[in-house]
Amino acid sequence: MGKQKRKMNKVPNYQEVKKRLSLEEKVGQLFMPAAFINDTEEEILQLEKLIRDQGVGGLCFFHSRASAATNYEGDPPAGRARKKVVHNENSFETLKKLIQRYQAVSKHPLIIAIDAEWGLAMRIENTPQYPYAITLGAIQGNDDLIFEVGRNIANDCKAAGIHWNLAPVVDINNNPNNPVIGYRSFGEDKDSVAEKAIAFAKGMQSEGVLTSIKHFPGHGDTATDSHLGLPLIKKSKEELLKNELYPFQKLIDEGVDSVMVGHLSVPALANGKKTSSSISKDIIKGVLKNEMGFDGVVISDALNMHSVSKDYPAKGELEWLAFDAGNDVLCFAEHTFEGIETILENASEEQIEKSFQRVWHLKEKAIKIQACQPARQAQISISKPKNGDVLNAKIAEKSLTLLKGSKDDVLVFLSNEFIGFKNSHSIENHFFKTIYNNKKFNSYELGKDDVRSEENILLALFPPQVKPTNNFGFSDHEIAIINSLIASKNVLLYLFGNPYVLNHIDIENSKAVVVVYQNFKEFQEVAAEHFLGKFEANGKLPVTISP
Repeated sequence: MGKQKRKMNKVPNYQEVKKRLSLEEKVGQLFMPAAFINDTEEEILQLEKLIRDQGVGGLCFFHSRASAATNYEGDPPAGRARKKVVHNENSFETLKKLIQRYQAVSKHPLIIAIDAEWGLAMRIENTPQYPYAITLGAIQGNDDLIFEVGRNIANDCKAAGIHWNLAPVVDINNNPNNPVIGYRSFGEDKDSVAEKAIAFAKGMQSEGVLTSIKHFPGHGDTATDSHLGLPLIKKSKEELLKNELYPFQKLIDEGVDSVMVGHLSVPALANGKKTSSSISKDIIKGVLKNEMGFDGVVISDALNMHSVSKDYPAKGELEWLAFDAGNDVLCFAEHTFEGIETILENASEEQIEKSFQRVWHLKEKAIKIQACQPARQAQISISKPKNGDVLNAKIAEKSLTLLKGSKDDVLVFLSNEFIGFKNSHSIENHFFKTIYNNKKFNSYELGKDDVRSEENILLALFPPQVKPTNNFGFSDHEIAIINSLIASKNVLLYLFGNPYVLNHIDIENSKAVVVVYQNFKEFQEVAAEHFLGKFEANGKLPVTISP
């Protein structure tokens, strides 16, 4: 293990490797295939062979092949069942061992990336989860809390051996039907998105973890999931410059490490062409590099995504088009061998050298910093970071949003007799338990227990899912019951999830509505303290709701 550490801590500088590596090896360094934590031994051996034979520069880790969005949310091929997601209670230890194993077979140190927008829990069971970006977007001021989230996530990444967190999302979510961004965005206000993304990125950078802002030029105003189809954005260039591109420019000016380009059709930025931004020279070289002045590493969004992959069945063609358009790192490239060959056939030596130089400098920066600044020992026990619960509780207090009604409305409701109702869901109801310890009341389950003569209803909603498909997991029957309750009773509603759920609920006659954003234990307990009148809600809804 000591020998392995010394090898990975030693990254020769660019001048040393510039003449030593062949052109083919340099192209290999631009490829970042996917690695899966729950792969079989046979699949692990195949990836080891790819690393040895093709000399790839890095790996991007995902949970499992079955949980990839192209499988999990898309329709499986005709005649095939959707792959079942396998859960692994020891995913974190598996991840660490796999990283060490893949590093050991690589001729040059691999740069290891992952999507950890709200923590390693986005990909790995039993690891810390921090609030979604939409929750952080509700905080007024207190950017130090968002900095701490970035800092904590960075330390969790370092404990695993990860150098590059492909975050934060700087898309401005102004489309309530957005199926893929939504809760991953800090909100719909460009200044708030930029401010909070900067705080998050600086928190990660303070611990030596690389950042990547995404999804350029902006995935917020779409109703299509780019994992499955190519979204078309019809806005003018002037509109995009004023809004969608604004946070990207702000973070570029702050010195972000890399920019991830999304699979989006934006004709106004591509001289009228509907080509995906991820393979558009007009957008990457023209807008991002020349007009916005970004000279760092550009990474493609996953090249397996159906929005682009289905249109380029010839192996190696998509990889070449993405590289030629201006991407330096080809993420989730599925055809590495053919991609390397196609790039070697078509690219100039100068074109290859420039991308290789940018990628190698990024690799030097990441691995050298982490070698000198390892993860804090307190963070090695990854399942419970030392201050994660405390931080989440502070964020719960600062984000809690009284959307409708007043503090007095809540206190008057509390002073009367009431019953509690919650929707049937697997989440443990700490909210009701905490209130019950202070004031006794009866509670029931929505749809299973009838409401009789009681007038005052404390309604706790735990959306079954965070994405908007199928009414966030609520059945039409459940929504009908909820709306009927609000229309006929004196209802005080606490929502423990995505605020866009309220677009499906008629809250006009509700006594008060409180948005809690997360169902974490800490958030539920803070919500209970608010209901009991122990503090005021200071958060502000970061998106517009139109019930």
